[in-house]
Amino acid sequence: KYKARLTIMSRNNIWAHLAIALVLVLVAAFAGQIGRWRRNWTPVKQSSSSPETSRDSDESEESSSDDRRDDHKAEVLVRFRAGVTQDAIEKIAQRLNDEIEDRIEAIDGLDVIEDENGKDAESVVAQYRALPEVDYAEANSEIKLDHDDSGRKHVHADDELFFRQWGLFNSGQNGGRAGADISAMRAWAVTTGSDKTVVAVLDSGVDYTHPDLANNIWTRPPIIKAYQDDDLTSDGPIDDVHGFNLVEDNGDPMDDNGHGTHCAGIIGAEGGNGLGVAGVNWNVKIMPLKFMDENGSGTTKDAIEAINYVIDRKRAGVNVRIISASWGSTIKSRALEDVIRKAGEEGILFVAAAGNASSDNDRAPHYPASYDLGNVISVAAVNRNDQLASFSNYGAKSVQVAAPGEEILSTWLEHDFRELKGTSMATPFVSGVAALILSQNPNLPVSDLRAKLLNSVDPIPSLKGKVSSGGRINAAKAVGAD
Repeated sequence: KYKARLTIMSRNNIWAHLAIALVLVLVAAFAGQIGRWRRNWTPVKQSSSSPETSRDSDESEESSSDDRRDDHKAEVLVRFRAGVTQDAIEKIAQRLNDEIEDRIEAIDGLDVIEDENGKDAESVVAQYRALPEVDYAEANSEIKLDHDDSGRKHVHADDELFFRQWGLFNSGQNGGRAGADISAMRAWAVTTGSDKTVVAVLDSGVDYTHPDLANNIWTRPPIIKAYQDDDLTSDGPIDDVHGFNLVEDNGDPMDDNGHGTHCAGIIGAEGGNGLGVAGVNWNVKIMPLKFMDENGSGTTKDAIEAINYVIDRKRAGVNVRIISASWGSTIKSRALEDVIRKAGEEGILFVAAAGNASSDNDRAPHYPASYDLGNVISVAAVNRNDQLASFSNYGAKSVQVAAPGEEILSTWLEHDFRELKGTSMATPFVSGVAALILSQNPNLPVSDLRAKLLNSVDPIPSLKGKVSSGGRINAAKAVGAD
């Protein structure tokens, strides 16, 4: 019938419809242009906002996040006491009409339980905590990235980008203080890193095709079997060529947010190639672990699974000695603490962002940076004048060191480069210096690696009483150049 009506339309009607269509096209095009103008003139957020408060202030984002959570069943992390068999655990879940979604291999007795009764996470946690067989139970809570979107700048690759990297070499450019940097150039006279050192970046993934990163991306050696987790990857081994994607449970850790790519570039953008920026390491291998989605949100469970992956690869023979974690939450997870402790037992240093709430972590902890573990380093941010950044968390006891974290230029999506600020940016500076140390001494125990980093800082007056070392990281001292 519709085709018949078209065939009997008069010529006048045809011209009328064509005119209407033309108007609609012009309106759509104009609306698109307005959209582009609006995107180019987005108001800048307050720099003191933490990721949590920034999210809370945006009602549309928060409501959509709530809607997404409502579509999912409650998940809890339950660690059963020693001696409780898997058969007994399955019977408990069956009795409560719940499903065991996964087991965390690195931690004995740790299971991911999915509620099948329509209860909220708090009720499910209380239910399991009441059982004598349970050591602890907690919600699979949300985790956020530790960076601030305000102050982003777009920089074209044909600029002299290295001399915008004040964190590596501060000559006093753009109002900075000469020498307020990590002394990278003096460190590079001793070592520019090693492709035998692997740094795991737990984040939103990494653009492993970026020209300034591609040569420094970890590739699974053929002698090491593809990753297999019978619960997580029930269809068989994951072809983890460059890392792992916990968001989609596959072997493609491509970044769709940008944050992880930025952090990776700070650690290991290829140096001396005449392109873009230089990382703290010119030579290193970045292992991308994607557990954050395109909105910069992840879960405790996926963070644990990502760390479990690193431990598995380390046990398989990969020389992965550092985890760089530029994210956090005010919620303490014993399960996350357990798996980070396990990583330490495997000789893996865990470098974590102190947070961006301008608060004292001694009083209001920020996790995982606030875990009191021998393999954890908590990192605050300083600006180009060696002042504690206005947004940065601190803690005389719970935060160990500071690193550059304002106006930090690094790699970005679509083979681009951008400036960001946050303790997220400070963290990979410390991870990068740790990798430089390991390039000299690959078998250095994690306790000695941590001590070497903290004992080689530059004392900074503004950091006295703010971080336990009282200083900002110094790469040259760390590798013995000074």
